[in-house]
Amino acid sequence: MDAQARFERSWADIQGYLLRVLDAAGVDPITAEELTVIPGAEEVLALLELRAQVRFGTWDVVVVDCAPTAETLRLLALPEALGWYMDRVLPAERRFVKALRPVLTRAAGVPMPHDSVFDAVERLHADLAEVQDMLSGPEASVRLVLTPESVVVAEARRSFTTLSLYGYRVDGVVANRVFPDDGADPWRAQWVAAQSAVMNEVEESFAGLPLWRSAYHPGEPVGMTALHDFAEAAYGGGDPLQLPTGSGPMTIRRTRAGTILRLALPFVSQSDINLARHGDELVVTVGSYRRMLALPTALRRLDVSGARVASGALEIRFRAEDSR
Repeated sequence: MDAQARFERSWADIQGYLLRVLDAAGVDPITAEELTVIPGAEEVLALLELRAQVRFGTWDVVVVDCAPTAETLRLLALPEALGWYMDRVLPAERRFVKALRPVLTRAAGVPMPHDSVFDAVERLHADLAEVQDMLSGPEASVRLVLTPESVVVAEARRSFTTLSLYGYRVDGVVANRVFPDDGADPWRAQWVAAQSAVMNEVEESFAGLPLWRSAYHPGEPVGMTALHDFAEAAYGGGDPLQLPTGSGPMTIRRTRAGTILRLALPFVSQSDINLARHGDELVVTVGSYRRMLALPTALRRLDVSGARVASGALEIRFRAEDSR
């Protein structure tokens, strides 16, 4: 991927404006250029490149080998967070700046953004929103890969919860680097015993999801033949590209008493969740992660009558219209 070329196409107008602001403030040009490269820019550009590759239609399947968990989760939450800002703040800010640009420029001594800057931000937002729709849609899924270690399994459980919070489907778990129980020397036998205990925990934690095992190999699987053998051993002749069925992490069900919005949140208890309503949105907070969930049109005019955590999901009840 040519990160520089992609950056120039997606960020050039915004960066140009920021450089003018920093120049007016007397910042050294080289320092200013460094300051206008947003943190995590390469990851954002990788998402845009992923969108481009999928839209080309060249590939049967596109596989993304993600960064460490926390970075990936922050990145996957970015399009929705930016969308919230764009939908509420940017239109008003754009009108304000357009009306007062001459006065603000003279008073502040720095250039105010022109429409091209706002247009560039909106294009970036639209592109990232399309990425989010693509990744959370029925043609995409997330596969968790872990090693049989307690800390790693705990992190995988947290990832499963957070991915569900943001609407991403998890299609299965791959346990990698599992020592074979082949009656080898005592040192390896200790590893087998320790991993077996953790694998029992994995089976319990991710019950209902496919679990594949990949044995510990003396070297990396490099080349088509090695990768083919690796896949055959791990997936046992099954289809590694099979997508999950069903409606996804969020469902809506109507009852006589009203409507229930169900959001899958595995491994959480009632005390882990903070729930609030803000206009047409639900604010769901789990640990350090928060999602501003835009309610479907049919639910916006209904009042929340209660909520509970049951069977690994948050169920939010909305009162029927005739009972209001």
